Amino acid sequence: MTRYAALLRGIGPSNPPMRSETLRGVFEALGFKNVRTVISSGNVLFEARFGSAKALEARIEKALPAQLGFKSTTIVRSKEALQKLADRNPFKGLKDAPRSRLNVTFLKNVPKTKLRFPYRAKDGLYKLVALYDRAVCSVIDLSGTRTPDVMAMLEKEFGKEITTRTWKTVDRILKKLDER
Repeated sequence: MTRYAALLRGIGPSNPPMRSETLRGVFEALGFKNVRTVISSGNVLFEARFGSAKALEARIEKALPAQLGFKSTTIVRSKEALQKLADRNPFKGLKDAPRSRLNVTFLKNVPKTKLRFPYRAKDGLYKLVALYDRAVCSVIDLSGTRTPDVMAMLEKEFGKEITTRTWKTVDRILKKLDER
């Protein structure tokens, strides 16, 4: 069995069909094992024997509207893929602080970008540190911008089939994937 994290875009815990227990039920109905969630923002961990990440994404994306009545871009990464990202240590020497945020934006598709990394915004309020295997690592200066502002720029550059998590959340996901 391979361990995976499904990163769902646009999940709001205040919406009953999007709550963790409801999402777990969908994944269990799909036959996935050891289904768990990490914080209430669309991070569903599971084990599966079959299929590529792309095939799993398609299955989940088909099930969500059929079972819960909403669509969500689903990005699936194996534990190994997430661990490789963590091992690269893209934020070496940087820390989350009250005025800055370390984020990872996961891309569904291979990017077609002309940006050179690292990329610093002209206003200096955010920096795209690196692009690794369909993951854009960014640092946001919260004193002058907000995460949604940077996400809008990322959508413009990479399309809407993306979803963003804090580096702390990625770490939580990895720790939970290590648990049995």
